[in-house]
Amino acid sequence: MSILNQHKHPLPLSLFRAAQVRELDRLAIDEYRVPGYELMKRAGESAFHILREKWPRARRIIVLCGAGNNAGDGYVLARCALEYGFEVAVIPFKPVEQLKGDALKAAQDFIKHNGQLIPFEVYQLDSRDVIVDALLGTGLEREVEGELFSAIEAANNSVVPKLALDIPSGLHADTGNIMGVAIEADVTVSFIGVKQGMFTASGPDCCGQIIYNDLQVPHEIFIHVTPSVIRISHSVLERLLWKRQPSSHKGDNGHILIIGGDHGMMGAVLLAGEAALRAGAGLVSIATRPAHATALTSARPELMCHGIENANDLIPLLERADVVAVGPGLGRDRWGSSLLDKVLEYDLPMIVDADGLRLLAQDNVRRDNWILTPHPGEAGALLNTTSADIQKDRFTAVKALQKKFGGVCVLKGTGTLIQTAEPLTYLCDAGNPGMGSGGMGDVLTGVIAGLLGQGLDLEDATRVAVYAHSTAADRAAVRGERGMLASDLFPHLRCLVNPD
Repeated sequence: MSILNQHKHPLPLSLFRAAQVRELDRLAIDEYRVPGYELMKRAGESAFHILREKWPRARRIIVLCGAGNNAGDGYVLARCALEYGFEVAVIPFKPVEQLKGDALKAAQDFIKHNGQLIPFEVYQLDSRDVIVDALLGTGLEREVEGELFSAIEAANNSVVPKLALDIPSGLHADTGNIMGVAIEADVTVSFIGVKQGMFTASGPDCCGQIIYNDLQVPHEIFIHVTPSVIRISHSVLERLLWKRQPSSHKGDNGHILIIGGDHGMMGAVLLAGEAALRAGAGLVSIATRPAHATALTSARPELMCHGIENANDLIPLLERADVVAVGPGLGRDRWGSSLLDKVLEYDLPMIVDADGLRLLAQDNVRRDNWILTPHPGEAGALLNTTSADIQKDRFTAVKALQKKFGGVCVLKGTGTLIQTAEPLTYLCDAGNPGMGSGGMGDVLTGVIAGLLGQGLDLEDATRVAVYAHSTAADRAAVRGERGMLASDLFPHLRCLVNPD
């Protein structure tokens, strides 16, 4: 139990694909001479100590063991539990005699300690205090089926809390897609390299709380493997939102033009406009239907609202603007499409969202100075596919969006992704289900626009805005996620864009 006090570490910002994690393992074993069985023992021991910490009254555990190193980690955990006087049973889904290498050694060590192997029966799961998932690990590439499917389904139907080792079985490590069925863990302990799929799509639903342990591998191994994804942290606010000079005035902080608000959708441009102001924009103009202009000014007098009958009415507004955001409540009829066409004649930095994206899907336009912010349905329209296909592999989808349309692409949803022309993808794991209400995307559009107007480049403005927007939602949800409104984010946004 040499790592009793070293069983978890801060969750890293670097995320990896499954193949990259296997390379990290190989480097630790082959290049830095850390025995594979030593890594396995560290993994099982650390997971057992986390089990004790999370469920201190637990005394009866059952471990579901498959094949390979994930099963080996489970056998080590089971042996540790026996040594501490726990009542332990292992359900092997592959006979011990068919195991190989370190996994076989771990199983044999468990049996030498009088460990009990029992056949799978559903009722046994409910008789325990904790279910440990050591079935499949990170190498899964096909749908779960047969007895493994039944075991995962039975575990999910049980009220007994679940601890997953490295990754919940059935969750694809690279995409976060459920391969037929996946363990819905309360806690997941991830080893050496944290897998990118744990933070997006169905990953957060399956992983529960994620705890990390690097297993004391030499830090040098991480120099040799470039992460595929970087999680955005609070430091992005502190590094990129500089303190204003005492002489700063509104002209220094950008003039934003927000275009949208077709009949019945005035609220979208109002939310986007106020969000741009709350993010620190110096001036915000709204181009909307003439019937809405007076009402918008009454609702938020700091906005300069203009009634637009036709696209040519936009020309003087576009000539004064530093940044354009088009799409909130824009509609998809002739009025909205003509306004988007007019905007595209100008070379201004812009954000395209909502109906603007639906209209853009009808054209083959590529620019380097815009930010596209689709949700999965809009991304499906842009790539001529379905929302379901987008969700199957969000990382591939966001790269395809950026390759096709250029600029910076934001794929919204659980684990929002940001893609530039560089191979690296950014991920924001802040946010909560309370954001599933109308107007949240309009607020994000306004925040991005406001930050662009203050001089941040496209990538930095997007990273700061996505993180601040999601974190504001987390703060707004302290009293509950249900019933949270997009406008509830505004007081928290103001605090976040003014870091200490």
